[in-house]
Amino acid sequence: MLYRVTLLTCVSLLSAANVDYMDQCMDGKHHKTKPGPEDALHSQCQPWKEKACCYANTSEGAHQDESYLYNFNWNHCGIMTPACKKHFIQDTCFYECSPNLGPWIQPVDQSWRKERILDVPLCKEDCETWFSDCSQDYTCMENWHVGWNWTTKINKCPQGKPCRKFTDVYPTAKDFCEKVWSNSYKYTTYTQKSGRCMQLWFTKENPNVQVAKYYGDLRNSAEVPSFGLVMFLVPLYMLRSHWI
Repeated sequence: MLYRVTLLTCVSLLSAANVDYMDQCMDGKHHKTKPGPEDALHSQCQPWKEKACCYANTSEGAHQDESYLYNFNWNHCGIMTPACKKHFIQDTCFYECSPNLGPWIQPVDQSWRKERILDVPLCKEDCETWFSDCSQDYTCMENWHVGWNWTTKINKCPQGKPCRKFTDVYPTAKDFCEKVWSNSYKYTTYTQKSGRCMQLWFTKENPNVQVAKYYGDLRNSAEVPSFGLVMFLVPLYMLRSHWI
């Protein structure tokens, strides 16, 4: 009897090791602690209104130049074209509002956030359209997370970093999507219909829910220490004849 109870306990412990990656908000500067409805989300952030990690005022800030959110100036190398800017706005909405980033949330020791996303698999169309629409725009920095001149409390190009075309700074769409936010995104060849990549853009049912579940299940299957069950079973099997 003891063997049976102990075995069931071991299985329960291993099952409990699974992490629930669904409906998570990262510990960031403007994020909620838990996702919830936000009927008044602004413009391009509206797709997340039924379950959002952002507040309405955050969604408004996502659409502003030199927004109070991070004092980041999109126009650091001249006026960014509307076609390009709409992607960065959508990217901000995705980062601030999405509750489907759980499998890629990582701890980080930064003054403005305790967690970040890393290697979120981005659909091919999303990355390539973003890069194409920004191909005629200019920037002076490869990684937009670090290296700026913040002396005026607004990001400016540091000395020795001239403005160049996006296509000169980033040779390919892959290069751009992976480097612009220090590997927050990972370029993939998966298409939006594959169910294996995250979409920045959607207008109907959120397709990223199932994608997050898929990768969350993969992470759990990789993290469950199956070898531990064997370690428990070996001594229990040896004792079986004494206890059953």
